[in-house]
Amino acid sequence: MKPTPIVLSIAAVGLSVLTACGGGGSGTNVTKAAQAHGPIKIWYSNNPDEVAWGKAAVAAWNASHPKETVSGEEIPAGKTSEEVITAAITAGTEPCLILNTAPAAVPGFQAQGGLVPLNDFPDGAKYIESRTGARASQYKSPDGKYYQLPWKSNPVMIFFNKKLFAKAGLDPKNPPLHTNAQFLDTAKKLVAAKVSKYAIYPAPTSEFFQSWFDFYPMFAAESGGKPLVADGKSQFDTPAGQSVARFWRSIYAGNLAGTEKYNGDAFADGVAAMATVGPWAVNVYKGKVDWGVVPVPTSQAMPANSIHTFSDAKNIGMYASCKNRGTAWDFTKFITSVDQDGKLLGKTGQMPMRTNLQQTYADYFAKNPAYNDFAAQADRIVEVPSIPNSVTIWQTFRDAWSRSVIFGKSDPLQELHTAATKIDGLAKHS
Repeated sequence: MKPTPIVLSIAAVGLSVLTACGGGGSGTNVTKAAQAHGPIKIWYSNNPDEVAWGKAAVAAWNASHPKETVSGEEIPAGKTSEEVITAAITAGTEPCLILNTAPAAVPGFQAQGGLVPLNDFPDGAKYIESRTGARASQYKSPDGKYYQLPWKSNPVMIFFNKKLFAKAGLDPKNPPLHTNAQFLDTAKKLVAAKVSKYAIYPAPTSEFFQSWFDFYPMFAAESGGKPLVADGKSQFDTPAGQSVARFWRSIYAGNLAGTEKYNGDAFADGVAAMATVGPWAVNVYKGKVDWGVVPVPTSQAMPANSIHTFSDAKNIGMYASCKNRGTAWDFTKFITSVDQDGKLLGKTGQMPMRTNLQQTYADYFAKNPAYNDFAAQADRIVEVPSIPNSVTIWQTFRDAWSRSVIFGKSDPLQELHTAATKIDGLAKHS
């Protein structure tokens, strides 16, 4: 099942540091809490496969920890998960762990005083870095601490409909999708052959996170793995960002992608012959679409093993109202162990963020070869920057992208430059 898209409101996660005194951590003795053991509560996502895994993991833990029992439940319903978490932090009612923490929301939760730095535990940073490898650095906050444990990723790649490609006279075994020029030419052939109304149909709506599924994967690839912002400065008003903007503008200008919201699944419905997806798509389209998968294109052909993409990760956060943090940390390590990561992979198809993924779970990937490309791609992911004003920064970018690239109301390169100036100011004063 496709993970629920992250839907954040700027008001929900852009709270100022002034609200930190209302967070659940006020009055907590950090040292004692880090050593305290006893019952804890957790929330997991409402994805059925993750709920099933979570219930089994909790049961396995409780069977051998009768004095440190874990009670787990789905994250409460609300307009968005992030608004639910924000309200819980303010009220001091959030659970110890939330296994549905969006990296983009972490800076807001941190400013609210709602997150526990995992560096508080003697082995905190070491555990994260040894499990996650070099990718861990992307999840550090500006103060150098980890307020989230990198957990699982859904690296974005391109699915294509083999039957529609064959109908259009395109090779479904080796489709010409490696470069921007090839992709554009292929898109034109698909639409001209009328095998589908559009070649590809990323959501054209204005929510800030939508840029993670059109611009960001290709920018990550084109730039060799750069994030939107690094060291307090935007990275996209560059030849790499300009190349991606020109490519997508050509797609929209050629009517090769839709500019209106599609109420359904354009790929499953055959309205589009391609889609940007993560490994969740393997199960979603099983029996519905005869698909193939390739990395996102770049301006010049690159070998697949050097292409980066967006991570689409969800992580584990420990929250400030937690009193028995020693148990919470031990349970976090339990559910991110080799054994439990393997069970998560087997149940959900999402990629645990650990080193040597394919080698560690060689039997799984041998039996489930459809996931191999995503597993290989998981070693080269780019996360949203973990910086204050994160959501406002992304919304500023999305607004510029929508005006110029999707709707053609202004020059894309000028909009990139203007957005970069605004975002540099936001990053500098964050």
